Amino acid sequence: MPSLLTINWNPDPELFNLFGSFPIRYYGLLWGIGIVLACIIVQRQYRDRKISEDKFTPLFFYCVIGITLGARLGHCIFYDWSYYQNHLIEMILPIKQFPNEGWKWIGYRGLASHGGTLGLIIALWLYCRRTKMHYMDVLDMIAVATPICACFIRLANLMNSEIIGKPTDVPWAFVFEQVDMLPRHPAQLYEAIAYFIFFLGMIYLYKKSDHGTKLHRGFFFGLCLTEIFVFRFFVEFLKENQVDFENTMTLNMGQWLSVPFVIIGIYFMLFYGKKQAIKSK
Repeated sequence: MPSLLTINWNPDPELFNLFGSFPIRYYGLLWGIGIVLACIIVQRQYRDRKISEDKFTPLFFYCVIGITLGARLGHCIFYDWSYYQNHLIEMILPIKQFPNEGWKWIGYRGLASHGGTLGLIIALWLYCRRTKMHYMDVLDMIAVATPICACFIRLANLMNSEIIGKPTDVPWAFVFEQVDMLPRHPAQLYEAIAYFIFFLGMIYLYKKSDHGTKLHRGFFFGLCLTEIFVFRFFVEFLKENQVDFENTMTLNMGQWLSVPFVIIGIYFMLFYGKKQAIKSK
């Protein structure tokens, strides 16, 4: 039996149902809030750098499409390919075919942050080709805002009672009643808090460095990848595996996918600036 100090968690993931057929969930709403907040922060950086509003306008659409498509494909390919290889249409569209019930709108219930990160990086490359902006400048500006978006995404996972932690006896344990009655680490909340702190640190550094101009190109991009995925690597030790095949792995899929992002982040944070300085001499 869970102790009296635990927090029983059983929110309805569905906020309301539109026309009786299209459920509006906290998951999608919080994802949307995170992306919108990030775009507002990036827009402020465009103004600080006196970049034309015309160049900012298409950025939102590139980000939304890149993150959503990348996160969706990441989940389907990395975590559940055995199913989706035979249901390719369900990888892209927020629908699912049920036996004897046909197709139903279910929303995007499977999204992977590693895939979303990769999708965003690719989408920004396409955006820069169109706008002729320097790729690293855009990555740096997006990096400043990324942790607040990541924070809301993990809050979305919390409202969905997914990506749960392992059983524990800590007094702040959550009992995810939709899963079982065991007190567990609220791993989603750990990540949300960490990402919010990272965001505050990003804003502080951005202002302290005169809107980032005193730091080399690529620094914020590298810092963002390093801090988020280092934390992600270690917090995975407190999480339940998301899919069964991870039970036989020394490190789970989330940890293995985090390693290359950490390596890339360290490179851009510590070494990319030196390489550019040598080229400019």
